[in-house]
Amino acid sequence: MTKSSGIDRRRLITGITGLAGIGALGGASTASSAADKPAPGAKAEVTGVPANGRAYERKPLRSDVISVAAVQSRVRSVNGQTPAPGIRANLAHMVELIDKVQGFGGAKDLLCFHEFPLQGWNTWSRKELERIAITIPGPETEVLSAKARQYNCYIQFGSYAVDKDWPGHILSVTSIIGPQGQIVARDWKARNIVGVFPGFELLTTTVYNVLDRFVEMYGVDAVIPVHRTDIGNLAVSSTQLEPELFRAMALKGAELVLRTATGSFNADDVRMTSMYNQIYSVIVNNAVSPDNPGFLDDPGGGAGGTEIHGPKGESLAKANGKAEQEVVARLPLAAYRRTHQIPNFHPALYMPVFERYQPRQTPGLFNKYLPTDLKDAARFLDEKNTWR
Repeated sequence: MTKSSGIDRRRLITGITGLAGIGALGGASTASSAADKPAPGAKAEVTGVPANGRAYERKPLRSDVISVAAVQSRVRSVNGQTPAPGIRANLAHMVELIDKVQGFGGAKDLLCFHEFPLQGWNTWSRKELERIAITIPGPETEVLSAKARQYNCYIQFGSYAVDKDWPGHILSVTSIIGPQGQIVARDWKARNIVGVFPGFELLTTTVYNVLDRFVEMYGVDAVIPVHRTDIGNLAVSSTQLEPELFRAMALKGAELVLRTATGSFNADDVRMTSMYNQIYSVIVNNAVSPDNPGFLDDPGGGAGGTEIHGPKGESLAKANGKAEQEVVARLPLAAYRRTHQIPNFHPALYMPVFERYQPRQTPGLFNKYLPTDLKDAARFLDEKNTWR
């Protein structure tokens, strides 16, 4: 069993609540969708940003009001040497929760899970993560697809994943499965936080880590995807404290931003993202988690806080504690669309500043080297720190 370092994500993340986003609109973004991304070599331009901010692209809604359930569930890390039994158990728990959520209180159009319901989180090495990571689509998503078809709903969740087009890379991916069992989104994390974890850094590959190659393969439009569905325009992210990212999503017509966390998040970040961009936000964190190897049931007090926000930043529904539970809200999207417009943004004021900004780490570093573990990631990224 992989042992925890004794450092929990709650304590580490708590210290970054005052940080601003570290990338300009074109520098740090979110992800590639398996469903929508162009074939490798495509050079698509950015789409979806309308000249008339009231006339953004969208599909007809399945109903005037959309029911959303944020499922605050446990996190339980699997064995880094033999992960298959743990993944099967975690998948079975997800299925059980889907049946429970859909079994009471009426049908839900969208079910949202946290960042790592299948695998959990621990201080695994790259070799261990290669064993732990799933493929999308794959056996696990087939099981979840069957549930999406059964309940005619969308299911969103995060996971570690591998991709044959990116050998050696470990991806942190947020996926959406549609009501026909199709993969609607398989979106990479935009960027990892850097300089926060004492003694180590995350080693998953993000869009920012391989930005030039990513754009060369999928086109610039795939960097910040928005998925137009019959329950609204959806965007997903496990990135925290990056307001430019969520502004870009909103400019491309996102109406619901589905965010995941594990081990804590900044509640004000989510609330203000909704208010500043006049969009709905869903944030799903893990519940208190007994028997999570290497961790206390509630390490650092970071469990709970799952919430759904409206376009004024108002709380529509919130977890009433840290236990496993559903947080449900009914979103009047048809009425919202009658008056909604994308943010009234003024790039001419800000682009000269953005263009001069130099980030701490340049994009594309993981095209050159893939760290072997978390401590090696810290060494490598520290060497590439241009702010020293």
